[in-house]
Amino acid sequence: MKTKSGNFVLPGDPLGVTEEFVPADWTYEDDGKIRSLVAGTVQVDNKNKKISIIPKTNSPSLLKIGVMVFGQISEVRGQRALMKIEGAKGSTRSLTTSFSGGIHISQADRGYVSKLTDEFRIGDLVEARVTKIIGLDNVDLTTVENELGVIKAMCTNCRDFMKKVSKSEVICPNCGRKERRKLSSNYEG
Repeated sequence: MKTKSGNFVLPGDPLGVTEEFVPADWTYEDDGKIRSLVAGTVQVDNKNKKISIIPKTNSPSLLKIGVMVFGQISEVRGQRALMKIEGAKGSTRSLTTSFSGGIHISQADRGYVSKLTDEFRIGDLVEARVTKIIGLDNVDLTTVENELGVIKAMCTNCRDFMKKVSKSEVICPNCGRKERRKLSSNYEG
């Protein structure tokens, strides 16, 4: 598995191992192996021990640290809310593959958060920022900034989308239920 700079690779092709290199642009780590995320040319940085891919033109969106993403909350349990990442903000292309992310309770909002279910609920549409990528199903996210958080809340009672009534509270126009959320300053509704 000795990959050299200039080699052409396809998605999923092995490039090296994590003991030898750090995955960089357009690569991911899969059980100790570094694999290509897209079709392109290998670029090996021996000085910094990084391996990356220079994609063919018109490539899909790249998920990397600092990118703002949006998705839907699929599960809220204990200290972590899980989110299916749908896409990167500002990109017209879809992501290369489906990613799952997690928002730790310490990354949900500024200050102390006692219950994560007061910040997010299943079905909520959320905008977040990527803080760490460890693989396809292990992306760490944050919603601490004002413009990040729930952009569309779903009522836990009747599953209708809710209207914003204050900085952190929404109300269901269908059943009248009030709920708390970590609302984005860009909340729609």
